[in-house]
Amino acid sequence: MTLLEDARTLHGDIAGLRHALHREPEIGLELPRTQEKVLEALDGLGLEVTTGTETTSVTAVLRGSGAADDGTRPVVLLRADMDGLPVQERTGVDYASKLDGAMHACGHDLHTSMLVGAATLLADRRHTLAGDVVFMFQPGEEGFDGASYMLREGVLDAAGRRADAAYALHVFSSMAPHGQFLTRPGVMLSASDGLFVTVRGAGGHGSAPHAAKDPVTTAAEMVLALQTMVTRQFDMFDPVVVTVGRLAAGAKRNVIPDTAEFDATIRTFSEAHRERMQQAIPRLLEGIAHAHGLEVEVRYEAEYPLTVTDAAETDFAEAAVAELFDGRHARLAQPLSGSEDFSRVLDEVPGSFIGLGAVPLGSDPSTSAFNHSPYATFDDGVLADGAALYAHLALSRTSQLASRL
Repeated sequence: MTLLEDARTLHGDIAGLRHALHREPEIGLELPRTQEKVLEALDGLGLEVTTGTETTSVTAVLRGSGAADDGTRPVVLLRADMDGLPVQERTGVDYASKLDGAMHACGHDLHTSMLVGAATLLADRRHTLAGDVVFMFQPGEEGFDGASYMLREGVLDAAGRRADAAYALHVFSSMAPHGQFLTRPGVMLSASDGLFVTVRGAGGHGSAPHAAKDPVTTAAEMVLALQTMVTRQFDMFDPVVVTVGRLAAGAKRNVIPDTAEFDATIRTFSEAHRERMQQAIPRLLEGIAHAHGLEVEVRYEAEYPLTVTDAAETDFAEAAVAELFDGRHARLAQPLSGSEDFSRVLDEVPGSFIGLGAVPLGSDPSTSAFNHSPYATFDDGVLADGAALYAHLALSRTSQLASRL
């Protein structure tokens, strides 16, 4: 059978694992039930498996027997993130989350299952594998920077030498048609940073704001000024996105509080604008506070860097997609405004990040609920295809690299 046909015979097992993971989503860096399921699924495949000391990560190495063991064997890394989100699921699927306030709303259950499927396919083909494969099962992608933990623990060198190439898949519950693969050379995803602001005034009676120092109106002015700053200080063709996701102040409508707080996410698509935002935002907010006679505490935290794919590796990934799935690939014209800690891997190793449309068959991707929505639904029909692509990338890239030695 071909690799794709073989993958499709595994569909039941891959889907079964995906449903088990979906029913019990875990959040953050500690995913004990998820780790247990992954370890159980990998058992018996003849992999060298290690677990993280700082997190519940899983790293597995498959040694190909189709190459000489002379210290120069090619190494390809394949990554899947495993964590869920603090979202109350409302999809109505029969394998919906059993845990209140937790959901696999970004499709990481599919990524993990597909990578286990790829490990199964590659283990059966180790005799033709011209190098080694590192399987990176990562917790804490959703804002916990799990990739950094795994890099510190040596995932890139888990096979004994630095990985030559790295690939990751990510499914989408809307935006792309079912089964379509998406790539982009260069900047594919934005950088993401955190902004945390506390405005300090002086509380008072709601009837006499002149006798107080109202932090609420000042914070509101800051929120709006951030949007104006984006349009007036930054080139629209090098976008900046500022989203205030939390705004909090006071406890009663006729009491002016002492403080007001807001948190925001800052997304940028170039290092130049990322660095500039770190200077411009504190200057703006401090100026507004000073104008009103208040104080402000501004904390700007650098989080995920730009996700930049290697042009040659992206070309290679596109050729691999075409070989398996003719006519099911599209290049993104513009970067996506999401962010990823796989960016940290791509800062160290050339590779690519590949999107995959997982919208349910018959649904309109332009109106389907997007990732992170409580209604986000991902179709099992793409599981075997994702597993096959992961495996094909490893087989083809190690073979290509070995031929150059």
